[in-house]
Amino acid sequence: MKKIFILLFILVTVFLTGCTKENSDNIFKNLTDKINNLESYKLDGNLEVKNDNNSYSYNVEVSFMEKDKFRVSLVNTSNNHEQVILRNDDGVFVLTPSLNKSFKFQSDWPYNNSQIYLLGSIIDDLNNDANLTKEEKDGKYIFTSKVNYPNNPDLVKQNVIVTKDLMIEKVEILNTNDEVEMSFKVNNTDYSPTFDESYFEVNSIINTTNQNNNNSNNDNNNNNSSTNQDTTDGKTTNGNNQTDTNKNNSTDTNSNTDKNNNPSANNTQTNRTEPTATLEDIIYPLYLPSGTVLEEQEKVSKTDGERVILTFGGEKGFTLVEETVSKEEEFTVIPTYGEPGFVNDTIGAVTDNSLNWISGNIEYYLVSDVMNSEELLNIANSIDVSAVASLK
Repeated sequence: MKKIFILLFILVTVFLTGCTKENSDNIFKNLTDKINNLESYKLDGNLEVKNDNNSYSYNVEVSFMEKDKFRVSLVNTSNNHEQVILRNDDGVFVLTPSLNKSFKFQSDWPYNNSQIYLLGSIIDDLNNDANLTKEEKDGKYIFTSKVNYPNNPDLVKQNVIVTKDLMIEKVEILNTNDEVEMSFKVNNTDYSPTFDESYFEVNSIINTTNQNNNNSNNDNNNNNSSTNQDTTDGKTTNGNNQTDTNKNNSTDTNSNTDKNNNPSANNTQTNRTEPTATLEDIIYPLYLPSGTVLEEQEKVSKTDGERVILTFGGEKGFTLVEETVSKEEEFTVIPTYGEPGFVNDTIGAVTDNSLNWISGNIEYYLVSDVMNSEELLNIANSIDVSAVASLK
């Protein structure tokens, strides 16, 4: 009798295991087919990224339209700083609306490495791993595969959690110690959105951002105007201040006349960029390679701000430049060498021997002729970007 019970138990276990594997296989196949055949999609979620002992959080919105049109908005939740990664027929761009700037890359992004928030990249990694594992747990499905992050080889695999209705619920990127280094929780997914063609254009993004900012400023001005009105017996007294108003208008008119008589003053005003910050403190990396020491530091003035140059010597020598950034009066596209990627708390430009990124109104440039991008990222990620430059 005992042998019969054991035999039945084994048969049931094998049957249930087979059903689970069949369910997982079907879900995986259906998910792959669905995403590979999408003409467009839109999703939003929350991204958590760990760098050394720091953790950064982003609100992410992803839009895709075939073929090869991507728009990814990342908003840092700690400082509300927004960047937009865009791919369209003209190339790859990283837009920083607050600076009225866009950095243009000669890049194969997003196809040159894994992307935690792009559905196509997630599915490609799953399909490209011959050792892909599939698991059903608590009514959901977990697919685990290798990933490709060339600038951070410590990131080795992903867990993709999928629901029965073929929605990716969460993606986790793990290191060699099976610790989660990045996680993306998907809040909403639309598998059939429609986009206007201009939605994936650089100027459209900048114009929309500027319009939103102007509307916000107008609302603030209207509120201030209402607050500042003097009242007597419940009535405004703006009409009694007509003489003062005329005086102010007269002063403004004279000022404009002076400007018209001095064309150089107008040109200076038109071409000047608006300083956004000053460097009050030099910011040093908290990590240095063994034997590397600070040999020289220099602080110089620019026409629109300040710059610090730090020179480190030793077997692993490098140069770190920190300078204030200025908001452009007119939208500017800057050709940039390298690949867009996470540097510290933001998206920057990554090359084999240099890093360039902007955080807290400070632009950083890190370069070395003896270190690769992985080693430079270790230094960059140790810089305390909470030391924000002071606004003018």
